[in-house]
Amino acid sequence: MSKKPRKPVKKTKDFTAKILKILSQDANKTFNYKQIGAKLGVDDTKSRNEIIKDLKLLASQKKIVEIEPGKYLVVATSQDYYEGIIDMTSRKTAYFVSEEFEDDIFIPTNNLNKALDGDRVKIYLYNRRKGKKPEGEVIEIIERKKTDFVGVIDIQKNFAFVSTANPKMYTDIFIPKEKIGEAQNGDVVLVHIEDWPKKADSPFGAVIKVLGKPGEHNTEIHAILAEYGLPYDFPVDVEAYAQKLDTSIQESEIARRRDMRDVLTFTIDPKDAKDFDDALSFQVLENGNYEIGVHIADVSYYLEEGTILDNEAYQRATSVYLVDRVVPMLPEVLSNFACSLRPHEEKYTFSAIFELKENAEIVNQWFGRTVIYSDQRFAYEEAQHIIETKGNTIPAEISLTGSEYIVPEAIQKATLKMDELAKILRKKRMRDGAISFDKVEVKFNLNEAAEPVGVYFKVSKDANHLIEEFMLLANRKVAEFIGKQRPKKTFVYRIHDEPDENKLISLQTVISKFGYSINFKSKKDISKSLNQLLEDVNGKKEQNMVDTLTIRSMSKAKYSTENIGHYGLAFDYYSHFTSPIRRYPDVMAHRLLQHYLDGGKSVDEESYEEKCQHSSNMEVLATNAERDSIKYMQVKYMQDHQDEEFLGVISGVTEWGIYVEIVSNKCEGMCRIREIRDDYYTFDEKQYALVGEISKNILQLGDEVYVKVKSADLVKKQLDFTFLRKNE
Repeated sequence: MSKKPRKPVKKTKDFTAKILKILSQDANKTFNYKQIGAKLGVDDTKSRNEIIKDLKLLASQKKIVEIEPGKYLVVATSQDYYEGIIDMTSRKTAYFVSEEFEDDIFIPTNNLNKALDGDRVKIYLYNRRKGKKPEGEVIEIIERKKTDFVGVIDIQKNFAFVSTANPKMYTDIFIPKEKIGEAQNGDVVLVHIEDWPKKADSPFGAVIKVLGKPGEHNTEIHAILAEYGLPYDFPVDVEAYAQKLDTSIQESEIARRRDMRDVLTFTIDPKDAKDFDDALSFQVLENGNYEIGVHIADVSYYLEEGTILDNEAYQRATSVYLVDRVVPMLPEVLSNFACSLRPHEEKYTFSAIFELKENAEIVNQWFGRTVIYSDQRFAYEEAQHIIETKGNTIPAEISLTGSEYIVPEAIQKATLKMDELAKILRKKRMRDGAISFDKVEVKFNLNEAAEPVGVYFKVSKDANHLIEEFMLLANRKVAEFIGKQRPKKTFVYRIHDEPDENKLISLQTVISKFGYSINFKSKKDISKSLNQLLEDVNGKKEQNMVDTLTIRSMSKAKYSTENIGHYGLAFDYYSHFTSPIRRYPDVMAHRLLQHYLDGGKSVDEESYEEKCQHSSNMEVLATNAERDSIKYMQVKYMQDHQDEEFLGVISGVTEWGIYVEIVSNKCEGMCRIREIRDDYYTFDEKQYALVGEISKNILQLGDEVYVKVKSADLVKKQLDFTFLRKNE
């Protein structure tokens, strides 16, 4: 007789995770099963019994404790709770990032519980199920990363919503009628999130600034700054304070400094520079050696610690270089005038002076405050012309004056000798394992309305390397001078960790498609093969993509009081000392160096580590804003070239399409997979390519293709291309 089929057993509800969440959100309060049932919105007998059972189970697992009969409290030391940062994806899900985990923890959308990208949160980690990746749930938002957002306002009858262009911001922001302010429908606005009520789908906010109409140049530039919380103007009291500073050169102050005014000194900078941080001096000593002075604007002389001017500079931490403007760290009276090492003016400087042999060996060094007089200002193009021709005539087409002129012989000889010495220093640095990142920079020719009318690429040449090597030398030697002292003294270092091997393996996967490889045998072999890679791709169609991917595989350089050396430069000690007009860490380095030269004791490490962290964070924001301004200009430039065909290189492949970077201007956009009409394409993860089902045609990284602009969205800073054909 055959057995009757069993009825499927109805699964009982598992409330453990929800119970833990309720108890964790109110960790100091006890709850009974009725209160938990009310919070869960269940009151049937079956569910209540299940809650009672789960409470007993959690208590037996020591995740909660029964304080008195039927009343429970979460165990604060539970191993299932972790603090870290939320990293949103563009698909409304997120990952929880914490140093306690090697792999990030997946957070589904319904477990975010109002957490936003970058927020510091506490999560509950669910028990890992075999074969499944661990998942978590946000149970507490410890600190919001940001509460101010930029977006476009959509005004209804009695309220408004603001939606942002940020793909990681998964919700719009509700604005009550009384908090709309002066905003008009469709304006780009800056809003502040004030509250996120428990039962509300969207956070509640208020308009704090109207930035203008979408797509207008100034609106979009101000929106970029506002998005990253970066200032634009100086507060009135800070500007007034700066204007009152005595910026005259005093004899009494000169007497306290090493007087270098009679030593040949000049600057080499971009032709459009207004703030000259650094100057080089050169003289031949009686013993035949060369004395080269690296003279840096003495910002710390004017920037008195603890003043409103100093506080403002610290908060900004860096100048921000957008495509069409600079948002300076210091008011113009200092950045462009008092501190700027302008030609034919006496200036206070902080100097690192080196005695070098013919082979660039350093036999002597001196650090301290000086006064200089700059004899000449060069643009990089002018100095490059001297190096290339060995002559001293600057032609009109590259001259800063617009006319041909003759460079004094002493300056011409100094330039050529310093170029020789810089090349020796650079060669030694490369031999020691430094990595040569000479990434092509995209620059725009702008008309009077700040609209892009042309694109050009900035490439580093010998004149750039000359300045770079002596700045690196000063930064390294200052850091070494303090770092090697015993007992240990607190200092501000620029550190760069070794690359993550997993990222290098991912890079290897991509570059192998072009016939390149990385040697993983040792730290030095990795550096050597990365340099070889960067040299091999130079001038090739895949150069920009490989350069970008290689930089991404590197760790991020940052500021710290804990010195671990600088991997990319192959230096055991490195600091930032040479740009105090535009970087606050350099100001800190100057102050500390002088303090120790005066015999001062080591300063509080903790407070300086905090300042280092702030400076690193602000640097990231400034870099993001700079990148966004370039993207904006690229989109704006391409708007005027919608009917043209462009040759591009496939720079990325995803399941939803290919990213294409145009060869002639480095603008990148997407061709969506459903819009590539010559076949039905699917994404092949192993080949990192799109494969045509019928033709078996392959579109992969590095392939050349022809595209046209389909749409150029200024607000999202996004380009969409129409795929035309592959370049066979």
